[in-house]
Amino acid sequence: MLQRLFPILPILAWLLSSVSSLLHGRDINARLLDSYDYIVVGCGISGLVASNRLSEDSSVTVLCIEAGVADQDEAIIQIPVYVGADIGGIYDWNLLTVPQLQLDGGTRPMPQGKVLGGGSILNAMCWNRGGQDDYNTWEALGNPGWGWDGMLPYFMKSETYTPVYSEEIAERYSINYNPAVHGFAGPVQVSYPKYIYPQSINLFDALNYLGIPTEFDQAEGNTAGAAFVPTDLDPNNQTRSDARRAYFDPYATRENFHVITGQHVTNILFEGVSTNREVSNPIPGDNSNGNGAALGNTGGLGFGPGPTIPPTDEETSSRFVRRDPASSSLRIIGVEFASDASASRQAVYATREVIVAAGSLHSAQLLQLSGIGPASLLDQFDITVVLDLPGVGNNLQDHCLVGTYYPYNNVSYPSPTDLTTNLTYNAEAEAEYYMYKTGPWTAGSPNALAFPPLPLVSENSASILSNASNQQATDYLVSGLDDTIVSGFQAQKASLVEILSSETNAAYEIINNNAGSLTVAVMHPLSRGTCYIASPDPFDPPLIDPRWLSNPVDRRVLIEALLFNREILAAPSMVELHAAQFVPPVDANEDVLNQIINNGIRTEFHPSGTCAMLPLDQGGVVDSHLRVYGTQNLRIVDAGIFPIVPAAHLQAVVYAVAEKAADIIKEDNLSVQPDSVAPSSSSVPSTSNSTLRTTTLSANSTSSRATSNSTNAFATASSFLGSENTRSISSTTISAMSKSPTRSNLITMTSGTAWTLTSSVPSEAVSSTVTTLVSSSPLPSASSFFSQKDLSSSISDVVTSTVDFKGSDVQASSELSSVSREFIFPSTLPAVATLSTSSSINDKQAPTSDTVFKSTTSPTSINSQLDMSQLRSSVIAALTSEGIPPPIASSLEPIIVGTLSALGQASTTAAPASGDKKLQEAELRVAIAAFVEWLLAFFHLG
Repeated sequence: MLQRLFPILPILAWLLSSVSSLLHGRDINARLLDSYDYIVVGCGISGLVASNRLSEDSSVTVLCIEAGVADQDEAIIQIPVYVGADIGGIYDWNLLTVPQLQLDGGTRPMPQGKVLGGGSILNAMCWNRGGQDDYNTWEALGNPGWGWDGMLPYFMKSETYTPVYSEEIAERYSINYNPAVHGFAGPVQVSYPKYIYPQSINLFDALNYLGIPTEFDQAEGNTAGAAFVPTDLDPNNQTRSDARRAYFDPYATRENFHVITGQHVTNILFEGVSTNREVSNPIPGDNSNGNGAALGNTGGLGFGPGPTIPPTDEETSSRFVRRDPASSSLRIIGVEFASDASASRQAVYATREVIVAAGSLHSAQLLQLSGIGPASLLDQFDITVVLDLPGVGNNLQDHCLVGTYYPYNNVSYPSPTDLTTNLTYNAEAEAEYYMYKTGPWTAGSPNALAFPPLPLVSENSASILSNASNQQATDYLVSGLDDTIVSGFQAQKASLVEILSSETNAAYEIINNNAGSLTVAVMHPLSRGTCYIASPDPFDPPLIDPRWLSNPVDRRVLIEALLFNREILAAPSMVELHAAQFVPPVDANEDVLNQIINNGIRTEFHPSGTCAMLPLDQGGVVDSHLRVYGTQNLRIVDAGIFPIVPAAHLQAVVYAVAEKAADIIKEDNLSVQPDSVAPSSSSVPSTSNSTLRTTTLSANSTSSRATSNSTNAFATASSFLGSENTRSISSTTISAMSKSPTRSNLITMTSGTAWTLTSSVPSEAVSSTVTTLVSSSPLPSASSFFSQKDLSSSISDVVTSTVDFKGSDVQASSELSSVSREFIFPSTLPAVATLSTSSSINDKQAPTSDTVFKSTTSPTSINSQLDMSQLRSSVIAALTSEGIPPPIASSLEPIIVGTLSALGQASTTAAPASGDKKLQEAELRVAIAAFVEWLLAFFHLG
């Protein structure tokens, strides 16, 4: 029997894989499990923290999906001296703002990390928390538990704080610490560089001279003054301690914590709501990856159990328009993702929650693309309005900065610029770093900072704040905003005026680079921007409009800050540095200062607030448990939830928010039983030919490092099969199937190893399933000369007579794990499949290993009067046009052509009415086309 079926052995091998997968809840084309308990979108700081903490419970599974790749330990990332140099590179989304008409009309770069670890790979490494009043304001705005006292434990939980290495240095630079507010066992290493530029002393002395105090320990939440802030720096090797190395690498072998990279989440899937076609359809030939157009470096710096039903391709009547989030309770069932715009969308499902942690810009974009956002915006792009939630994409806040240039000319002071102008000095500093982990190469991050309060720097503070108080909420907001957003801003404005009136809260920041730049940045902005989708294409970057300084109060704060810089430079300790005041000039009037501001405004890389944690009637998007209003199990965990942006560099804040969020999610899910039946992913378009760049997790890996590999569809991530998680192929086979492994049985498929699919299914079930699959797949009428019953019977015979299914593992041979990592079947088959018996159904049989069948025979050649080259070309074209990879199409072509010709010759008594003994060319072409159509449909590719 095998001999007569040699021509279709590749198809059988492929089918065997498919059947075995289907019996265990996995579609043949699925890169991952059909479902996880939690799916996290975005593996930046917040995503990795949430994923890590949730996966501490070994009874749940967590998947984190990252659009970027994993870094390769480049020096530009790891060594502090290079801080800022990787902005605009391969780990940056390279986003741009829209033209800023309130400034000079130009666009601005908006750097965001597109890499495993997110912004923690690109940022300036500064580690501070902001003021107590920032978080007390969060709580006052309707978020119980989010005040300073509620946040402090999580600031501490995230860090391992190492005090400065020398008491002498601590005294000279006023680096004090209060152990009661620091953490000493957290994932992120927080410490100080082994080199400090002496100019920091001059600056602090000048600030003290002018009445600005030096804070004892900024971590106490007192920010109105100067502070030498620590960095996320490993104190031993003086390298960056980022989110990947803190929250992922040490836990990469945790069996229930899975990460994939190079995959862009394009859509959130809702139970009972059809997928938006505008979002879900790939765009042929478009290799867009979602990046923006910014070029080069920018200058541095909750629900119950129940079944889930996957979406269908058909439009349904449940097209929700302007659904009220206050009364709805939608359930999220998973997400779609793809590697680029032209790639077929894949789906993965969540039995508990989906957590969006893509950053304030991309999280807002993803919600909008998925039908959650302002109805007026979604209507523009004919996107189904699942939830009319006006706050999504509004309330954008950012710390904007203006650079200055006052170069210090006292050559007795070492300067960071010496590293670029003096090659000998730089070479010595490099050698010192690599030998001793000390010296200037450890000191790239700005540490000596100041956060002055407005009343202490300006005599005009009272009038500035009076003007702010008298503003109408709509005066400087985008026109046409929903009333809830206006109401929310009114509440925020009142709180901000109170903060800015205090002598214990920062109005702005001074960033000292120790070379003559005293950059100033607004810390409590009143300006509000937007982040909206530009089109229904998820790979089209969002329209980012920060609207910096659109509220005149922010501009006035910057003018006062630049004027105060003159006083700083005139203080005795700073005069000693011989600063030259070039930008702005020493005699610049306010018109010149405004021009410098308009031309020089840039982001401090802190966009936030676009999915604000506020009451729904104040434009809020999430509640105090970070759950999106109107949903049961969708949360946002990133800077987008900030009601107001705190006066700090944001990474420590995001770490703390994510730590707190993880505890909230755990608590909310204590009594929740996830669905025991995972939804099928077969209805979601997918393709077996796209290669994923993934970070793989191996249950038996000996490495603690993530590895980025180009792996095939069967070798991309760990697999998990839920307890009693059975997926039937048809109702006739349910009773024949045994239950799949328990939750603890985790299967790993990694690059360079065989892929394994656990099976405990009796042969009768396999035979029944195969027969049902084939016979229930309707053949087109043009193929009626086929005997479908014979075909299904033959396939079933092959499976049951040649394969010992005594509860076996189906395992691809090493030959199939080729160097190219492509799952293909060449025309000569060195090893179609290897099946190894690991256990009987009752798990009492000792493991054995048997080679079942191999073939080195090429497909049988069938003589034909037809132009076979044309036939072959048409078959290959038909296959490839439907998404089958060219290598597989080329291998299937002689099998399809040969099999059809043989079947045609064997069916002369059933030939068409022409009476010819052989099929005519046109009829055979139709037959081949029909067979291809059936084949594609059978494997869910049509």
